[in-house]
Amino acid sequence: WCTLKMHKRRFNPKRRIVNSTDEARLQALSQRVVYVGNPAHKKHPGDFGLTPPAQPRLNKTLCDGTQVKLQSAMRLLRKGAKLGLISVQERDGLPQNIWAVSSDGIALEAQLDNVEAATYHGYPMGSGDPLANEILTRWKEGVAGE
Repeated sequence: WCTLKMHKRRFNPKRRIVNSTDEARLQALSQRVVYVGNPAHKKHPGDFGLTPPAQPRLNKTLCDGTQVKLQSAMRLLRKGAKLGLISVQERDGLPQNIWAVSSDGIALEAQLDNVEAATYHGYPMGSGDPLANEILTRWKEGVAGE
């Protein structure tokens, strides 16, 4: 996950958070998912073990400078899954998206990369994303309820 603001972009209006109270399923999911990052978002790969692109795509947010460490990114991804901040849309039993909130209060979105390995990469949602406020609210409620 990176903690920089996203450039202006379009947001998928079809994204929805699942309404699940099956704690056993969410716990199993949180133990299965893996954060790997994405080299398109990294100029300097840090502890992610990625090979950054020679010419990063201009529409991708680079995470350098305030880059979250791999262990923290993994913790956030798993926490989001455990709290049920997962998308209705799935591929082979894995949510297409998992959401979390950084320690500095930025809503983050992880996207499924590889179904077989259950790997995800993430990015900040941006203040213009209509789903970001719902993520922030649900995260606070979930964290407060623990």
